[in-house]
Amino acid sequence: MVTPPGLQQIVDLFAEAPRDLRLEALLEYSRSLPPLPERLNGHREQMERVVECQTPFFLASEIGDDHRMHLWFDAPPEAPTTRGFAGILSSGLNGATPEEVLDTPDDFYDAMGLSEIISALRLRGMAAILFRLKRQVRTALEAETA
Repeated sequence: MVTPPGLQQIVDLFAEAPRDLRLEALLEYSRSLPPLPERLNGHREQMERVVECQTPFFLASEIGDDHRMHLWFDAPPEAPTTRGFAGILSSGLNGATPEEVLDTPDDFYDAMGLSEIISALRLRGMAAILFRLKRQVRTALEAETA
């Protein structure tokens, strides 16, 4: 598995940063999570809930006409680590091909050093977010070929 270039840049940034700066960077990504488009804002029923997360977390994805991924995440501001992970995925995988998303290593966040700054419970939630995202991508690809 190969980390897509946009996400790899973020992984490298975190890996090279001292531990205390990793937490600050994660919080910065939480603040930079793009807002939901109007058609999804207030319509969580159109998104998938990631029940493994301690906080209400929702995601949606679609493959655009350009065969690039469009990703949306919804997490409350009072969940900064979860929002930060969503911000990382948004920055690193929006615009990637479906194949690049599927090829993303399931544990890419280990190389970032996130296990040193957040709890194992939150890491399991992050793994669940990526798992569900990949499942959505596989489902969309299957629908395209059906």
